[in-house]
Amino acid sequence: MSVLPLVFTSGWASGINAYAVVLLLGIFGATGLSDEVPASLQRTDVLVVAALLFLVEAVADKIPYLDTAWDAVHTVVRPASGAVVAALLAGDSGSLPQIAAGALGGSTALLSHLVKAGTRMAVNSSPEPFSNVVVSTAEDLGVAAIITFAIFHPVAAAVVAAVLLVLGLLALFLLASRIRRYLRRRAERRQEREPAGAGRPRPYG
Repeated sequence: MSVLPLVFTSGWASGINAYAVVLLLGIFGATGLSDEVPASLQRTDVLVVAALLFLVEAVADKIPYLDTAWDAVHTVVRPASGAVVAALLAGDSGSLPQIAAGALGGSTALLSHLVKAGTRMAVNSSPEPFSNVVVSTAEDLGVAAIITFAIFHPVAAAVVAAVLLVLGLLALFLLASRIRRYLRRRAERRQEREPAGAGRPRPYG
């Protein structure tokens, strides 16, 4: 129960930037700032891979349309990462609390990922790239701030994460029409790129 707030917060943050969560938790554990971080997240190879992937995401996440493709790929990656990190934080491999923590972290990560991906679709309905850079930078800073806060004040950070998750889901509901318009534009552009007569049966002879 004592690690539950950190599990929830790390799950929420993983849905936005899973690599940043692994990297930050690993650094806090390796530097001795937190005793809650398992040794597996503090390994040098894990930190190096997480840092490299974080840099890749930092670039891809700020480019219009590429960010949406990146989000689509990470629909599986982020919830899975949230579940694994949560299970590791719970400890006691194979125990019921660990399984429950993994389920909580994974489901929270999935919800926050859906909010992030949906918001990006709405942002991409505007063709200029500036908004993508602003939103992506705000997300990166938000994840860094909430994970750092969770290390020292886990319960308060979990409350903040819960409020942000609810607000995000509400915003996603309000942006639904804009997201549908974005998807319709993508479908139209895809049809325009298809060569004339593509898909029609070719006559014999």
